[in-house]
Amino acid sequence: MRTDTDGTLSRLKRPLLYVMGVFYAAAGVMHFVAPKVYARVVPPQFPRPVALVYLSGIAEIVLGIGVLIRRTRQQSAWGIIALLIAVFPTNVHMATNNVATDAAPDWAESITRAVLWLRLPLQGVLMLWAWWYTRSMPENAE
Repeated sequence: MRTDTDGTLSRLKRPLLYVMGVFYAAAGVMHFVAPKVYARVVPPQFPRPVALVYLSGIAEIVLGIGVLIRRTRQQSAWGIIALLIAVFPTNVHMATNNVATDAAPDWAESITRAVLWLRLPLQGVLMLWAWWYTRSMPENAE
């Protein structure tokens, strides 16, 4: 049985694929534009934070582009899930140590802190979004 929601999701799958690909590729580019900003949030127990920033930036660019290509879509979607798992400790570090709040203006510190905590469950949503593309898309949706 097919519901109207299934039809809406099917129609959104392709446009959201482009959103995902561009989002990850652009985020990856930002790792090269402002590497020191990203290196500041890497947990201190991780070695060579700038190198990790560049590595994760390359991964985001490659996976963002890869998810847009039919032949590499499923592998790239699994790669995005793995990347989200890999960077999760950094998100926890940011939330629990208020790493990014020092860059926010005084009036926005509580908002920034809330966003950092909300980002943690958002990782699950992003993983589900990527998982959606680990399954084959119908030919007419390609």
